[in-house]
Amino acid sequence: MTTTSTQIFDYSKWTAQLPELSKKYQAASPYPHIVLENFLDPGVLMACIAEFNKLNETDGWINYKHYNEDKRGLNKIDVLPETIKTTINELNSPAFLEWLSVITGITNLQKDDALEGGGIHQSTRGGFLNMHADFTVHPHHRNWQRRVNVLVYLNEDWKEDWGGKLELWDRNMKACEESVTPIFNRCVIFNTDADSYHGHPLPMTCPEGTFRRSIALYYYTIEENPIRRATYYQARPGDGSNKLLVKIDNALVSAYTALKGKLGANDKVISKVLRLFGGGKKK
Repeated sequence: MTTTSTQIFDYSKWTAQLPELSKKYQAASPYPHIVLENFLDPGVLMACIAEFNKLNETDGWINYKHYNEDKRGLNKIDVLPETIKTTINELNSPAFLEWLSVITGITNLQKDDALEGGGIHQSTRGGFLNMHADFTVHPHHRNWQRRVNVLVYLNEDWKEDWGGKLELWDRNMKACEESVTPIFNRCVIFNTDADSYHGHPLPMTCPEGTFRRSIALYYYTIEENPIRRATYYQARPGDGSNKLLVKIDNALVSAYTALKGKLGANDKVISKVLRLFGGGKKK
């Protein structure tokens, strides 16, 4: 399928709404964010789904499977199928970065060609992602401060009772303030601060072979003294004894992140190392 910029993202439509959307985004609670419907051309996303369906175990998937998460990711732009690659390239284009800077109020946003931690994500029945705040500095660019996430969902006919809702919690991890069902062509954009906690912590109950899928892109600014921290998971109130396991897993993730920056290791390493510890959470 051949696509163009205007087919993928309707700049006329979304730029006309920028004044209103920017105010809504920057005033949102628990931290700056927005949920947008019918974000990209639906035909393009249907083609992305068709390409997703053809991907298999030999296509370079990374298994993020440890105590705090259970999902797969693919972030090698050169092995991504044509339409998915074209869509990601559009969302990393100068025009989209300019649009994203206006809605977020963050100037000089830049893309990550390596798609570190991002690209495309997929999980199925039993999949989950514990509450967390994302890593704050790119592991291979020590002055790149992570600032914004863009998630675009590709899930047709997703049932609410399957779970998989993206939860946005307050900065003190006391309560969930917003819950977002990952339906087709819904986009969530949010700031990635050191305390912007989010996740979908309950194991999903969708049928086997049904997938929660997304395109996940992260954006940075270049800073002289960035705030540095690995992905930080948090137990929810009432999680009880699970808190200790969350903390232990945090320590492993933090140690790996430090080594990753120094040694240039990739996420296939962490997926193997962390899998040795608590390959999944208790139901």
